[in-house]
Amino acid sequence: MEERVVTNHELTEDTFEKSIRPDSFDEYIGQTDVKENIKVFVAAAKLRNTSLDHVLLYGPPGLGKTTLAHIIANELGSNIKTASGPTIEKSGDLAAILSTLEPNDVLFIDEIHRIPKYIEEILYSAMEDYKLDIIIGGEGQSRSIKIDLPPFTLVGATTRAGDLSSPLRDRFGIVSKLEFYTDEELTEIVERTARVLNTKIEKKAAFEIAIRSRKTPRIANRLLKRVSDFALVEGKDKIDLDIVKKSLERLKINPHGLDSTDVEYLMSIIKKFNGGPVGIESIASSIGEEATTIEDVIEPFLLQEGYVKRTSRGRIITEKTYREFKINEQKTLFDEY
Repeated sequence: MEERVVTNHELTEDTFEKSIRPDSFDEYIGQTDVKENIKVFVAAAKLRNTSLDHVLLYGPPGLGKTTLAHIIANELGSNIKTASGPTIEKSGDLAAILSTLEPNDVLFIDEIHRIPKYIEEILYSAMEDYKLDIIIGGEGQSRSIKIDLPPFTLVGATTRAGDLSSPLRDRFGIVSKLEFYTDEELTEIVERTARVLNTKIEKKAAFEIAIRSRKTPRIANRLLKRVSDFALVEGKDKIDLDIVKKSLERLKINPHGLDSTDVEYLMSIIKKFNGGPVGIESIASSIGEEATTIEDVIEPFLLQEGYVKRTSRGRIITEKTYREFKINEQKTLFDEY
């Protein structure tokens, strides 16, 4: 599957996100309840002169978990060390990261649900007692070493909170769920990003990008970057509504944020399986995609927005989809009796 513009997973081209990342809670748009609560906890930790409790941030990709982790470190006046769950394969990997921490530093672990179970168990004592107890050496020559760690704050991020074990989840004092953004919040984000990138944009143009961004800042920023490319080539010194609509039409992103992959998935169920119910494996065969790709990449937004329903008998297209694509819902034999 080729990289989709509207995927909420990070793409290689998204490295520009680092240059537009806000540095403080005041600059961070959206997630108001989460932001205000963590702001209080950070202020309290600074007043007590203690490390902040460990923080777990969970929610779909692209909503700002990494950005929030960097802001926490900035607001604490601490350094941040970053790692990813899949890259921590051995106890030595974890020891190498933890041994570089200074007092009150922030350790950010993305995809923390993908840490191996035996590494997770080593992490428990590090989180609770600021001690690392690991076994090194091969069979017959192994020995246990203990390392004292400075007080630190672990910020874990996950898109799958349900995959975390209870013992690990229970060791986080602050647990926050990030929600999808409103169109108004995304408009603000697009306008802020345009300012940071020294790009002029009309309010209506920023709103049009926002409503097609699937409620996700990462997608909004990516679409802004693509639209600015079209505007530059056409010689426009300001992004207006017309260039936004033309650009996103070229990118095959409709007014609801659906792209050609979404449409192919929905039309396959409607035309090949009479709107469902149909099993995931059958859909995968019909559109030439892996079942896991459909579940992890294609379906989440469509389910969340109510274009399709997941039932015990399979996927079913909803009235919303028939209505938006102006298709007459076909009656089945069951409907006639």
